[in-house]
Amino acid sequence: MSLLSPALDPSGLRDYAYDWAVVDVETSGLVARRDRVLSVAVVTLGPDGEQTGEFSTLLDPGCDPGPVHVHGLTAERLRGAPAFDQVAPRIGAMLRNRVLVAHNAQFDYDFLAHEFARAGAPLPVSRRLCTLALNRRVDPPTEDLRLGTLAAHYGVPQVKAHDALDDTRVLAGVLRGSLREAARLELPLPFVSCPPRQDSRFAPRTPKAPCAYRNPGRPEPGGPLMQGMKIAITGETRTPRADLERQALEAGLNVMTSVSRHTSALVTNDASSGSGKARRALAEGVPVLDEATFVRLLGDVRPGTPHERARPAEAAIPSPAATAATPVPAPASAHTAAPVQESPALPGPAESVTSTPSRPARPATPGRPLSGRRVLVLGGTHPDAVAARSRIVELGGAAAINLSASVTDIVLLDGGERDRRMKRITTLAFPTHDAAWLDAPVIVPLPRQGGGPAAPRVLPRGGVVDLPQAGGPAAAVPWTVTASWAQQTSCEIDVVAFVVDEEEQVCFDEDFVFYGAPENPGGTVRLHSDGPTEQTISVGLAALPPSARKVVVAAAIDGSPTFGDVGAIHISSGPGTSAAPLVQATLDAATTERTLLLAELYRRGPMWRLRTVGQGYDQGLDALARSYGVDVAG
Repeated sequence: MSLLSPALDPSGLRDYAYDWAVVDVETSGLVARRDRVLSVAVVTLGPDGEQTGEFSTLLDPGCDPGPVHVHGLTAERLRGAPAFDQVAPRIGAMLRNRVLVAHNAQFDYDFLAHEFARAGAPLPVSRRLCTLALNRRVDPPTEDLRLGTLAAHYGVPQVKAHDALDDTRVLAGVLRGSLREAARLELPLPFVSCPPRQDSRFAPRTPKAPCAYRNPGRPEPGGPLMQGMKIAITGETRTPRADLERQALEAGLNVMTSVSRHTSALVTNDASSGSGKARRALAEGVPVLDEATFVRLLGDVRPGTPHERARPAEAAIPSPAATAATPVPAPASAHTAAPVQESPALPGPAESVTSTPSRPARPATPGRPLSGRRVLVLGGTHPDAVAARSRIVELGGAAAINLSASVTDIVLLDGGERDRRMKRITTLAFPTHDAAWLDAPVIVPLPRQGGGPAAPRVLPRGGVVDLPQAGGPAAAVPWTVTASWAQQTSCEIDVVAFVVDEEEQVCFDEDFVFYGAPENPGGTVRLHSDGPTEQTISVGLAALPPSARKVVVAAAIDGSPTFGDVGAIHISSGPGTSAAPLVQATLDAATTERTLLLAELYRRGPMWRLRTVGQGYDQGLDALARSYGVDVAG
């Protein structure tokens, strides 16, 4: 099957013609550094979309196959299959000099990278493309972005779900359809550069157990230690460092790898050593204990206060589509940087439905005429564009930041007609309006056709919504927060997450999730790099320990640009990576800031809530991390 379509000029697909290697893996679990690949399939396509090769095999992982009810691969079926290192050369030859394609591509890429590393060979992939991220850009009129749903939308037959070879053939068809839509809209492809991954040291790590006790603060001079105190150790010790840390953990102390203002004590035999921890302890006034004193105090650590466990809910929490989301002020912050200017107060978010000519459109509600519309603003100064997008939300609509199939209207501010997307907008006959249209919008009704997703709730800055309570297997589905920004953005933006306790401090440094450490030790919080202008944080809410009271999602700019240069950041949130989002927001009030708090997932009694934040700071990521108890330089 070719990429070419009678409705498209073949010359229009030149920017979308590559050699592709479409991949699917079935695995024994979800953690690439720990779990193994059970089956793998690769289908290669040429630049014209025609299939050029195919390979699939079961694999003997040498371990328990995991969730057989999902993939159907029992130990008996896998017995006698080759080990991965036996097929690695053939798979490598099919991947070499091609773009790796997968649905949720980081998952497949990470598993293959670890398997190749165990086989002692590099993974020969320099770029990958995620069809999930690509379809988030296209935004087709589907209920969700699961592979089966997209296959039905693009007319691709699916025979056997969770079979690696059939899933790969289906995905090849979905790729063809997605590329045609991307070409129609002239959307850049969300390629992700893949650094070499050939480190063979992938022994499973034992997750560090979070401390069970709240931090009581610092010890009184000459007083005892208490369970939950945060302890850091620096310099040479007479007792092996690992033994000293083990004794502290067994006593109920929280051993940290860096020093912050919340550190209870620093253990060192040379306080004048000039180490990063010693300098920070001096600056923050952290008490210093020598090793002998610390060992003596370990013999009489006083009981601490356990973290509170959430009470079970008495009733199921309604979904965001049925619960009124109430804007509340952001909590007081200990950050010292100047906050973003507050945007004007907005009314409660509407039950908006994003609509396209092929999606169902709800009638506009009185006073909210843009309900059901998705409006893209082009041109204007930064303050003018911010005001226009705020007005769109005020009128019940959703503010878009990129052109996609879900956009219903275009508003042109000064200079908007010179935007590079205008040629395509004119060709596709999107309704276009001037700035005055937002004063009293005249609405052209949209066709009412089935197939669209349920309405995501549009939240203003500071908006709050209760998350639906999931039970049974659904409780294991991670909640995701996806951030995306304008495709013409030239600077690097990193999305990060902090898992913090009651004091808004990380329980240990590894609860800072960023590009260099894309998951925390327990695997409950992960960063997914979906493309150059989109990143996702996924959180296993049900698996978070009681000490985790909040997950803060933030963005930071690498370099001198500011978020005023970047423009609006779009936030979407929902259960899982492929489900339709239940909540969305556009945060665009930033000017000189280089770090920006995007959203918070936090406990409220037995339930979880999501708050959109939009609070910015002029300092860089290192200063933001320190405010949550992580010293990125130490």
